[in-house]
Amino acid sequence: MAKVTMLNMAGTGVGEIELNDAIFAIEPNEFAVQAVVKNYLANQRQGTQSAKTRGDVRGGGRKPFRQKGTGRHRQGHSTDPSQVGGGVAFAPKPRSYRYTIPKKLRRLAMLSALSSKLAEKELIVIDSISFEAPKTKEMIKVLANVKAEKKALVITAAKNDNLIKSAANIPGVETSMVGQMNVYEILNHTSLILTKDAVEKIEEVYA
Repeated sequence: MAKVTMLNMAGTGVGEIELNDAIFAIEPNEFAVQAVVKNYLANQRQGTQSAKTRGDVRGGGRKPFRQKGTGRHRQGHSTDPSQVGGGVAFAPKPRSYRYTIPKKLRRLAMLSALSSKLAEKELIVIDSISFEAPKTKEMIKVLANVKAEKKALVITAAKNDNLIKSAANIPGVETSMVGQMNVYEILNHTSLILTKDAVEKIEEVYA
């Protein structure tokens, strides 16, 4: 099993933690990661774009100009897409972009994302993160102490309101729980910070 130095909030090593190779040390599957990220982004789309077809625009009725003798192309309706003020050909309409992918593929992508973070030395394990009250300055200090990059994702095992509020106003820093983390967010942040409890929860869920 891979071993990682576990830090405290001051950035001091407080021992080593073993990470399950089946979760944090697999060969990343690029196809699975790409498929899951594409699915996540597609599911975020609102699908509210809309444009008028020739049947929706105002106008039509009589022929805009006579058939012959004008030197122009023949035309029967002013709503035709080729006319100024006409409808849009193949106009987009509101629709859902959501689709599902197999559970095994989502699992493989998650393991690939976690393994890539460890392989690239972008995974940081902290014994615990706790604040008596929401303090943005204290959170900034913690991130500096553990040498986290500007874009950091902090994962906890359970909801921590003080931590969430402390990180809310820091640009590029996001917080999440093990049950809500996703592949896109993990890869979209340079540093992945896991608490000791989060590591145990991840190994419990994905082992």
